[in-house]
Amino acid sequence: MRTHTGEKPFECKYCEKRFYHSSHLREHIRRHTGEKPFQCAVCNKRFTIKGELTMHMKSHTGEKPYACTCCDRRCLTAADLKVHMRTHTGEKPFSCVTCGKKFASTYILNSHIKTHTGERPYTCSICSKSFTQSSHLNVHMRKHTGEKVSCKVCDAKFTHSSQLTVHMREHTGKQPYKCTMCDKICNYASELQTHMMKHTGEKFTCVTCDKKFTTAAYLQEHTRTHTGENLSTCPVCDRQFTRHQYLQKHMRTHTGEKPYTCFTCGKRFTQSSSLKVHIRIHTGEKPYSCTICDRRFTTSSDLSAHNKKHKKYINL
Repeated sequence: MRTHTGEKPFECKYCEKRFYHSSHLREHIRRHTGEKPFQCAVCNKRFTIKGELTMHMKSHTGEKPYACTCCDRRCLTAADLKVHMRTHTGEKPFSCVTCGKKFASTYILNSHIKTHTGERPYTCSICSKSFTQSSHLNVHMRKHTGEKVSCKVCDAKFTHSSQLTVHMREHTGKQPYKCTMCDKICNYASELQTHMMKHTGEKFTCVTCDKKFTTAAYLQEHTRTHTGENLSTCPVCDRQFTRHQYLQKHMRTHTGEKPYTCFTCGKRFTQSSSLKVHIRIHTGEKPYSCTICDRRFTTSSDLSAHNKKHKKYINL
């Protein structure tokens, strides 16, 4: 009857989320406590709920029966495939009642809603960074543990499964997100949509100061600097930030904390992005390429500095 009445009598003491059944609450609480009672017999990885273990077992068998007809993505369930297809069709049937922004799934919508409420119930036990979703925390923890997902073709390793998906296209040759105006290849549908704005000139404009942005998310974040909504203030120097994680990064400039360690040489960093750039010194990776002379660079800033040399000679 509760599905008809909407009654949810079981409330989480950590984040106040409510549930129809006590069993659902118990499963949810494990995401806060970190308890993972279900263990994979193949690789010993542990899971919060039995359903996650069942899904994980398919990663050993390779079973992903639902294939996307537009790209190389395969899904475990028909529901997952339905949500994925919206990245190709652009369909976003779920709207935020606060700002009107639309999303392809209720999962992404619920995560977005927390940007309005400021709720970040999932906290890293090592560096105290907090997240709106348990999956984001799980990915973040790999930066501390060094755990990677591996390519079965060439053994390349990645922190994110999405990075592995993009990498696999090097083996399959598939290029699902290609700009029709300049042939640029994008890794994600959202990346292609943002890129297309360079051709169309479409921008999101701030009504207060007329500053323009390429995405609605950037505009929304900027708007908080005018409204003061959900700004996080540094208790040491009173500097304000539009996101709590920006404040957490900033606090390390006061505390000197460096939670990200290079497993090759032991050097420590305050930000994961700095560690990522540093690791390229060991791997030799240079992902940024000059379109004029094909010279490659470790960072985008190095490429930008290099491009200025070309512009200097062109303008002579």
